[in-house]
Formats: sequence, structure tokens, C-alpha cells
Amino acid sequence: MKIIETRIEDVKIIEPKIFCDERGFFMETWNERVFREAGISSVFVQDNHSRSVRNTLRGLHYQIKQPQGKLVRVSKGEVFDVAVDLREYSPTFGQWVGEYLSSENHRMLWVPPGFAHGFLVVSDTADFQYKCTNIYAPEYERSINWNDQELAIEWPLGDATKPLVSLKDQQADSFSNADKYTKGDISL
Repeated sequence: MKIIETRIEDVKIIEPKIFCDERGFFMETWNERVFREAGISSVFVQDNHSRSVRNTLRGLHYQIKQPQGKLVRVSKGEVFDVAVDLREYSPTFGQWVGEYLSSENHRMLWVPPGFAHGFLVVSDTADFQYKCTNIYAPEYERSINWNDQELAIEWPLGDATKPLVSLKDQQADSFSNADKYTKGDISL
């Protein structure tokens, strides 16, 4: 696997080695030793899979307690995936990283605890899979508005003026009003 740094040091792109032949392909999506050597030593406790149609935007989600690190990938289709640093003590606080993940490029993104996460589907449909470092806890779930002016995320909406967003995400907080992480909230 190849580990690629992003402009936010703790968020990493993972490019697995792909073995292709006339039967199809094989790739390793998790290897504890390789990830540990890259500084990702988390234990995963939950796997999730969602399917969404074009222009669906899910996020920006996080858990203020029991924060989740996420190893995300797309097994069908393509998404624009975003991580936003919510760690008030971080030099990259309030900054975001966006990457295209697809079934063609096989890239994965490591989103560590302390970040809000979301994605926009840019293909007809997308199957999105992710491993989590903590169990889903709805009582601690928070959302930040996908089009928050302060964050100014450059979502690739194309001709669509608005994405398909859940009612919960339509009612999300602004970045300035959202709960943030302070030192001690997160153990990596």
C-alpha cells in the first residue's frame, strides 16, 4: 500500500496495490502492520455500508463523545469525500480536505477522530464502505451544515444547485455554533 499525505497531516490517502488478471482484481483493504507503520494504529469496531444516488450529500457528521476515526472507501461509483478538522488545538483547525474516491481509483481515506466527515455522490450511484474506531452513539452525533460559509467547502455539484440532503442534515449547525474538540477529548 502507498500512504499519501494530504494538506492536513493526520488525514491520509491510502492507495492499495491492485493485482489484476483476466479474472478481475484483488486488493488488500486493511493490514494492521502497514497502517501502524503509517501512524494509523486504531482498532476498528464497526463496519458500515451505504448506497446513495447521484447528488446525495451525507454529512458533515461527527460524534462529540466517543469520537470515531473512519477508514472510508467506495466499492461502486464515485464520491467527493471531505474531512473537516474540529480540533480547536490543531494548527489546521477549521480546514478541510476533499478527495475523490471511486471504484476505479480504489483509494481510501483515513479520517481520524476529531474530524467531521461527509461525501457527495458524483456518479449515478455509489456504494460507500467505512470502518469505524468507535460504536455509533446517536446521543453524541452532531452535524455541521454542508454549505457553511465559514468552511467554504468546494463541493463539485456541477449543474445541480442543491444536493439531496436528509432532514437531519438540513437542520445541521453552522461551523461557528457546532461543538468542537478540546485537548483531552480524543485519544488517538
